[in-house]
Amino acid sequence: MLLFYAVVLTIAACVGAAVFGAMSYGLTRGAQSGRKMAVVASVIFPFACVGFAAVWFVVYAIINSAVFDRDPGLGDSWSTPLPNGYALSMIDTTDQGTVYNPKTQSGDGSIASRNDAVFGVRQLQVSKGLIFGARDTGYFDRIGQDSKVVDTYFELDTNKQTHSEFKTLLELKQQAANEGVQLKLREFASVFGDYRTTWFDYVAGAVLLSVPITGFALLIFFIRRVRRQITPLTLPA
Repeated sequence: MLLFYAVVLTIAACVGAAVFGAMSYGLTRGAQSGRKMAVVASVIFPFACVGFAAVWFVVYAIINSAVFDRDPGLGDSWSTPLPNGYALSMIDTTDQGTVYNPKTQSGDGSIASRNDAVFGVRQLQVSKGLIFGARDTGYFDRIGQDSKVVDTYFELDTNKQTHSEFKTLLELKQQAANEGVQLKLREFASVFGDYRTTWFDYVAGAVLLSVPITGFALLIFFIRRVRRQITPLTLPA
């Protein structure tokens, strides 16, 4: 995925450099000074934007992982914490995922089968310390099929770090009602999205856009200054 974006952005930068360079060359024709610098800056600008985006993405990914315990948004693995201390994870596909307790896992990135971890979850509801869901026990054989198969339901108690399984949705609804919760299961990816984005993502996006926009504005300002030095043609009397 990263290689794909690198190729696409490099091609876009080459096209942008050719367009901006040609426009700058034409707009500054006849300028007494600064023309060469304006053309060079116009050619370099698209590549500088791509370079900045690459560096900023690395910084964003490191901060998002180290501080917010979230994935960078690219790749085949996605993870996000829940307010109750548990976390959600998806690998290769978004039609199902895993609910687990990071505190009881090894920390090497893999998720081991434990009583406080549930795999193959297709539908989910988070209610404070309780997590309700519908899962596919045979999810592994259906990876990549965008399946909606559900054969088991569960309640996960994050305080006790255990989970109970139910054979039918009605049984789960009754259990949720006993806990004072109205059951409203949603698709795993939808619930994941509720917790994945933080204020830092918006700040990172604003920085990613504002720096190139500011650079483009400065480039336009510089080209306009160079154009003011163009000597107007005088027609013979």
